[in-house]
Amino acid sequence: MAKANILLIFLCSLVLLLLGGVRVEGNPNYRDALQKSFLFFQGQRSGKLPANQKVSWRSNSGLSDGSLDHVDLTGGYYDAGDNVKFNFPMAFTTTMLSWGTLEYGKRMGPQLQEARAAIRWATDYLLKCANSKPGKLYVGVGDPNVDHKCWERPEDMDTVRTVYSVSSSNPGSDVAGETAAALAAASLVFRRVDPKYSRLLLQTARKVMAFAIQYRGAYSDSLGSAVCPFYCSYSGYKDELLWGAAWLFRATNDAYYYNFLKTLGADDQPDIFSWDNKYAGAHVLLSRMALLGKDKNFEQFKQEAESFMCRILPNSPYSTTQYTQGGLMYKLPESNLQYVTSISFLLTTYGKYMKAKKQTFNCGSLFVTPNSLIGLAKRQVDYILGENPIKMSYMVGFGRNFPKRIHHRGSSLPSLAKHRQSIGCDGGFQPYFYSSNPNPNVLVGAIVGGPNQNDGFPDDRSDYSHSEPSTYITAALVGPLAYFSH
Repeated sequence: MAKANILLIFLCSLVLLLLGGVRVEGNPNYRDALQKSFLFFQGQRSGKLPANQKVSWRSNSGLSDGSLDHVDLTGGYYDAGDNVKFNFPMAFTTTMLSWGTLEYGKRMGPQLQEARAAIRWATDYLLKCANSKPGKLYVGVGDPNVDHKCWERPEDMDTVRTVYSVSSSNPGSDVAGETAAALAAASLVFRRVDPKYSRLLLQTARKVMAFAIQYRGAYSDSLGSAVCPFYCSYSGYKDELLWGAAWLFRATNDAYYYNFLKTLGADDQPDIFSWDNKYAGAHVLLSRMALLGKDKNFEQFKQEAESFMCRILPNSPYSTTQYTQGGLMYKLPESNLQYVTSISFLLTTYGKYMKAKKQTFNCGSLFVTPNSLIGLAKRQVDYILGENPIKMSYMVGFGRNFPKRIHHRGSSLPSLAKHRQSIGCDGGFQPYFYSSNPNPNVLVGAIVGGPNQNDGFPDDRSDYSHSEPSTYITAALVGPLAYFSH
């Protein structure tokens, strides 16, 4: 009888752990974190919400987006805690979700459908941006300078919904290259499950990439304060031309894109990967041909990918990457976790390629195996999910201790169901923004900017550098979460 009771207690404890999303077999529950990641994208949706919307405190918003230019630009995602649609980071978010689905979709189980839905919510919008008017690529909706002065729900927006675009006379090779990458990558996701949609995505990607190549220029120069300092193209546009061409080459196998890659000349050798700087991502993507396809024409990109890894690994003699005392990769003070998740994606993916062909390489005296890279990525993911000095999960709604006062308008203000009256531009500051109370709506799956360099986190709504979530932070983590959940 005693043995039966012990067994029953053990089984009950195991069920509680599984349901709680905290730990499984000594690790965080990656599968639970993956499921929650896709809920976050539902919380960021703009436009008319579908009947199967699970994040019920959100409602329709931005239903007149595009009307100022007599086009339909509804849909897409709000980039972070504001109510603006910035296409440059949104397209990067879409590319990373698509890449994660291509690499790790077989490990996602029932979440594969959610991944496709998250991608399609973005690509439906990006297709409108690319195809609504000949010669124009729309790249954003909402004046960020006006929006950021308000603290109101997306459902109540009363700020002007200015539309922004690039064209032959006001080029934007960076945002166009990233949009082409997103559409091309997504075309591969839908190639078998929706061939007609996949063809439309690829056809549009080709068109947008041709525009990026033909009319060279940075969108920051064309649009100024509409995108800067928020999402300036600090790294220039050459990395997006490389990234866009790399994705189109993967999607089409058309030699034109390979030959174009070669015309771009020597690349920068970065130690970062983000919505702005795509070089490292392009190198890893193209290295796949050298590692898995044994194609010597891509050896250069394999070497560049390994050079990047040598700048990231903590014991490498060539490392340029700082780590906190608690073991977190620390790149920049503002929204540091965006770099951690993006780089962790590259570590996991390159490690996976190496493992498939039993490859190793050296960083000077440091011998690097696939598990060197995958192990480092796992430590970063585990840190984000609560394995850190203050036992804080930086994914909202995951684990027992997570950020409660995130810098996010919709989350911090009462939902329409609880507060029917409109909350105007200034109406949300008092009593909501300045309140020390937890946000009334839990934005499950959101990953915030993260801790400071001392592994501390104040959980302060006004501290946007650390407390604001964004689509591209979570998007880059989807792949590693799927990998480690299997």
